[in-house]
Parts: sequence; C-alpha cells; structure tokens
Amino acid sequence: MRILFLDLDTLRADHLGCYGYHRNTSPNIDRLAGGGLLLENYYCADAPCLPSRAALLTGRFGIHTGVVGHGGTAADMRLEGATRGFRDGLVADSLPAMLKAAGLRTVTISPFGERHSAWWFHAGFAEMYNPGRRGMESAEEITPTVLDWIDRNAAADDWFLHVNYWDPHTPYRAPEEFGDPFAGDPLPEWLTEDVLERHQQAVGPHTAREVAMWDTSTTPRYPRYPGEIRSMHDLRRMVDGYDCGIRYMDDHIGRLFAALEQRGVLDDLAVIVSSDHGENMGEFGIYGEHATADHATCRIPMIVRWPGGRAGRDAGLHYNLDLAPTLAEMLGRPRAERWDGRSYAPAVLKGEDCGREYLVLSQCAHVCQRSVRWGSRLYMRTYHDGFRLFPQEMMYNLDQDPHEQVDVAPANRQLCREAVYRLNHWHDEMMASMESDVDPLWTVIKEGGPLHARGMLKEYCKRLEATGRGWAVAELRKRHPREFR
Repeated sequence: MRILFLDLDTLRADHLGCYGYHRNTSPNIDRLAGGGLLLENYYCADAPCLPSRAALLTGRFGIHTGVVGHGGTAADMRLEGATRGFRDGLVADSLPAMLKAAGLRTVTISPFGERHSAWWFHAGFAEMYNPGRRGMESAEEITPTVLDWIDRNAAADDWFLHVNYWDPHTPYRAPEEFGDPFAGDPLPEWLTEDVLERHQQAVGPHTAREVAMWDTSTTPRYPRYPGEIRSMHDLRRMVDGYDCGIRYMDDHIGRLFAALEQRGVLDDLAVIVSSDHGENMGEFGIYGEHATADHATCRIPMIVRWPGGRAGRDAGLHYNLDLAPTLAEMLGRPRAERWDGRSYAPAVLKGEDCGREYLVLSQCAHVCQRSVRWGSRLYMRTYHDGFRLFPQEMMYNLDQDPHEQVDVAPANRQLCREAVYRLNHWHDEMMASMESDVDPLWTVIKEGGPLHARGMLKEYCKRLEATGRGWAVAELRKRHPREFR
C-alpha cells in the first residue's frame, strides 16, 4: 500500500476549481478530484495551524490534548502525568504511529515541527525532512526534496509520504516571474465596492486598513501581499496574491504526479489532499489571516482517491481528526482508545452517508471562539473578541450567505438556543472524558488572551484615532480594561 498525503497549508476549499471556484487555480488537484471522493463539508476541529495539526495527528480535540492556541500553556501538548509509562501514548496512537504499525514506512517532508516547536509532530514518523525555513518555504524549496525521495523510493511498497506545501500562507510568495495568471479574471462576486467600503471601517488585526496585522507594513520581497486595502485595485492584488500561491503550488504538485506516473505507481497510489485551515479573505472584514472559528477559516478541502474506493461527492459533516480512524479502518487496524475521531471509511469505500449530526469548531490563537455547524447553520460564540468587537453570539445561514455577511442571530433566538444546547452537550462530553478539569480555552483567556491579540491594544487605539475609527476606542477600553493598565 502506498499513500501520498498532500498537506497544503492555508488552503480554502472554495478557491479550488473542484469545489466550484471560477478561477483556474488548481488544474492538477481538480484532475485528481475527478477520480476520487470530494468531501464537501470537512472542517478542522481546532484552528489555526498548531491546534489543527495537533487534532489531525492525535485524532483528538484540542480540549483533550490541551493544544488550542499558539502560545502559553495552551500551545503545548498536555502531559500524561502519573499514568505515563516508559513511552507516552503518541508512540502508539498518533496517526503516523498507527500507519507505521500497519507496516508502512512513514515519511514527512515538512518544517512544521520546528516552526511551532511542536516536536510531538514527529511521533511515529520513521523519516523526517525539515526544509529548514520554518514555514517560509516556497514550493521550489520543497519539490526537489520530494522528487528526490520519489526517485529513490517510489517503486518500493508500503509507504506513507506526507508533503507539506506553504504557498497559500501569507506573505503570498509565488515568485514574481510566475506572473499573474488571474489578471483578467473577475474577483469573487461578493467582494464589491460597497463591501470593501464597510470593511475599511472594521477594527482589529488584519482588517482592510491593517492587513499586516497592526499596521500597513510591507516588504519588497513579497510584492503580492499589500499592507492595506484602500481600493478595488488593492483588493485584486490581495486576492490574486492568494490565488497565485495556490496555482504555483498546484504546478509543483503536477510535477510530483508526473514523477510518480513516470515510475508507474500513480494509478495505484492512494492520494489524500487536504489542509490545516482556510483563510479569511474578507469575511468579518479580515484579510490574509485564519483568525476565526467560522466557515472561512475552519472549512478545508478533503479529497481522497483510494484504490477501489468511490468517486464523487460526500455532503456529510466531518472533522480533520476523523482521518486517523478512517485510515485505520481501511487498513484493518484497531481503533485507538483515546481517539475522538469517527471513521468515514464507509463514505470512501462504499459511498455511504456517515456524517455527524453537528460539529463544534474552536479558535484560540487570534480570538477565543467556539462554533456549532449543523444543517445550513453556523452559530458562533465569542469569549475573547481579539479586539474585533464581535458580539457574544452570531449566526449565519451558509446556504444563503457562505461569506457570513448577515448575522441572523438576533432574529433567530430559538435557533441560537438549539446551538447552545449542542455546544453545552459537546462540552459536557469532553470534560467528562478527560483527566484534567481545565478547559484550555479558559487557560488562554486567563493567561492574557489569544497570543496574536496581546500587548498591542494601547498603540493600536492611537492608530484607530488617527484613521477615523476612534469611535471604537471606548468600547475596546470597556471590553479589555487590563490592556490599558
């Protein structure tokens, strides 16, 4: 059995052609999707990067592993304590460890472990190749290592190769000589001049007036990434930069497919394409960041082309942490006791509906939010607004409003109550099924709030006054008094 897992950082599903995007960003991924199963409602349980991959690799929610943020206590895997034996549990039940036990040679080509000091990321991998730039790599720095490995090992049997590309992540890094294949293409229809005008009044990090987080800084090395969006021209530069990152990466993926085909292994190869999270590209007035527990940030692509598996589309609700039990079932391995994930192997192998009734999504790196995704609805509950002045609860009808422009919570109090019931039921289950009595979301708040919303508010308020948004300062002072002490 040979498995290639393409882990494509910061990739929105709806910016791929196979998911309905109007731009030709992903011809190689699209061709693969035509012969595999495309999961339409696939979400990372915990966002962004570090919590998402912790959930993926452990098969567990962040509330169980303790990894829900990007800094402080909640950026470290919770220790097993007195119950730990000679080795910890990840040696047996991490995703790569399970694959290794199934007889596969497990290989990763990724800088992720070093980028976040997440050394647990390597648990279960027999070979690790670190490109060395901590996530600042462009595809041309990743592909030669992958091609070399393919050249030396593709013909062997029983391997799992994890390849991590970063090109859709900010700062959009496709080389200047790549050009702009989307220069003549329209922007997504929802991004109009009226929408941009509203976004220019939004407050908080990574909004239209401060794409660079707190200010408008840019670097000549990354000309595709603007520091501010003041016009439709700037908006085009932003969207084109992101889409060029996807297309440039897709070209390199095509090179991998060509090399595998040349060695005669592509047709029988299992290929999985997914991401750690999506990207706010205007949702909530946020640009170039994965900052919320919402549809834009948490929905990710998942394409599975499995030998003998079904092709088509699956509309069920699934988490990224469901991958470990799914692969275990398809490889005839037992389910690990600690996994929170649920196998969707019946969807891959038989086309059966095995989706969940609802999902709970978490974000504690930029804001502290938990959301409930069910039916066509997304309910969002905010515990720390990351200085974006979110209301405590919001709700969106994703069928009618996939970009979350109209908050329908005030007009749908009963539906909000239903969502809170689901959220409380999930939370009760999580707290009852772990040894710790601490919810790491509250650890983040007690330690000073999300890492990417610490220590800058006083200075940022001066910028708000200087840019005509001083109206927000009084409310920010009211909500976050300790930031002004």
